[in-house]
Amino acid sequence: MLPLSVCVITLNEAANLERCLGSVAGLAAEIVVMDSGSTDGTEEIARRHGARWLRQDWLGYRDQKQAALEQCREAWVLALDADEEVSGAMRQEVLDFFKGDGEGWDGASFPRLVWFLGRWIRHGDWYPDRKLRLVRRAAARWGGSPEHDKLEVAGRVRVCQGDLYHFSFPSMGRYVEKINIFADEYLKRQLAAGKRWSLAETLFRPCWRFVRAYVLRRGFLDGFPGLWIAWSTAYQTFVRHSRGYEHEHRGGPDGGSGGGAA
Repeated sequence: MLPLSVCVITLNEAANLERCLGSVAGLAAEIVVMDSGSTDGTEEIARRHGARWLRQDWLGYRDQKQAALEQCREAWVLALDADEEVSGAMRQEVLDFFKGDGEGWDGASFPRLVWFLGRWIRHGDWYPDRKLRLVRRAAARWGGSPEHDKLEVAGRVRVCQGDLYHFSFPSMGRYVEKINIFADEYLKRQLAAGKRWSLAETLFRPCWRFVRAYVLRRGFLDGFPGLWIAWSTAYQTFVRHSRGYEHEHRGGPDGGSGGGAA
């Protein structure tokens, strides 16, 4: 066993957790699963894989992951989402990393490869989507925004090539569900920064995201899924930037907040 803690947060992840923990079987000295109220058999799967099961009310993605990180006991942590899987190539790179005890490094990043609409997405905005996942615990913390958390480390990060598999969107509907969530969080950040709605950004940003993903980053090579991703990303961007307009113009015809008689 490596001097390594595998760290995962969960909420009703029975459909994913078996694949995730199975991919690190026999690799780490401990597995830490922090759960926020699962009722679907997630706990049984975690315990079957020898995980230390912890219960924590939901704190938000970033803070929940930080709380789980603080519960790890080993010198190194491999932080995974429940819908991720360590590929064979990534597993071998982790083993190679520890042959030198991580000497000279404080972390390692890996490209994340998404499975969507029946194929691996290898172009566009979704790949390589490099993520820091292996860190020296004493030098690491979770930062970023509430909906776009990221693992941070003070020190040198090794750039690895083994893919981290990601099964984030089992359907188109799952992606669409998240559009409003991301838009709400974006509006909160804009208001906190004192920024106002901009027509230019609302028009330009979606167009740029489509061109960048589909043309410049060759999303067209992923077939129809590549087109769907680029178009949906552009729409998500349009919705996100439109929320400022809604916030500034949502009063009723009398100047109040209502919309007329009930």
